[in-house]
Amino acid sequence: MMRFLAISTAILTTAAALTSALTTALPAHAAISCDTSTSGGSTFYDGPSASYKYDARFSNSASIPNLSTHTPQGAGTWYNWDGSGKNLILIAAYRAGADSQIYGIDPSTGSTVGVVAIAESHVGGITVSKGWAFVSGQGSSIRKYRLTELRDALKAAGTPYLGQVGTARDVAGSSFMGSYGDSLFSGTFNETGRGTMYEYKIADDGTLTTLAGAWEVPTKTQGLTITANHFIYSTSYGRGNRSNIYVVKRGQKDLDAAALSCFRAPSMTEGITEYNGTAYLVYESGSHLYASDPATLNVIPRMHKATISSLTSLVP
Repeated sequence: MMRFLAISTAILTTAAALTSALTTALPAHAAISCDTSTSGGSTFYDGPSASYKYDARFSNSASIPNLSTHTPQGAGTWYNWDGSGKNLILIAAYRAGADSQIYGIDPSTGSTVGVVAIAESHVGGITVSKGWAFVSGQGSSIRKYRLTELRDALKAAGTPYLGQVGTARDVAGSSFMGSYGDSLFSGTFNETGRGTMYEYKIADDGTLTTLAGAWEVPTKTQGLTITANHFIYSTSYGRGNRSNIYVVKRGQKDLDAAALSCFRAPSMTEGITEYNGTAYLVYESGSHLYASDPATLNVIPRMHKATISSLTSLVP
């Protein structure tokens, strides 16, 4: 019996030493500091100021439709959508137990030019590239829609239903997405730690090919837009918590090794997209799910906009 106890003690001691060694060897994530300083003055949006950096850069933009029935999530940009040189901001919105919707908003006028119904999902991301609209599907998947068919549906009366092309592509994560050139970036939302994002090459037929190596993304990432040199992330979780905007220099997949800047934003940010040098940021707080709740810190029924240069200049 004593020999058995001695062996057991030795095993436990060895296991504890191994665990300690592994813990020591694993690098801890450095805390990322986000600027929370405020001017203390009035804001152009409901509720308290999020930060001076936010208030100095952003302003009101177009109203988001159908907030009484749906909750906006993803945002994307569609250049020359109808062949006449006009452009659209696309917003994807969900309603539990019902079809999701895609809104086409003219950034030059703020008017909604059309609404299209698609199959139900949380639609956390939407982006356009190479003749396709890509939208977050059920679970961790990405659906694709032909832009020619989406254009016709947006021009039609009412809220026509548009079916996806083929089957949804299962990916590592599709909580948010953005595209740049022929690359689509899509990743996971993680409430308690940093998430991951992968890059996918887009073929002419909309097929996505995964590139090796995950990018580390900030905790609670909800939206992404991409420039030639930067990733701009929208992060949030909880109606009573403020959000953050991260501007990250592209090149380093390890977030701790990347040059970045972070500042606080109003509560419940979602998708973010770039159009013609301007970033358009979507909030879900204006939805019927949150607008009447006293716990919602900032009720924002419009997109907010800021020049891309005012953001990327934070990380030159």
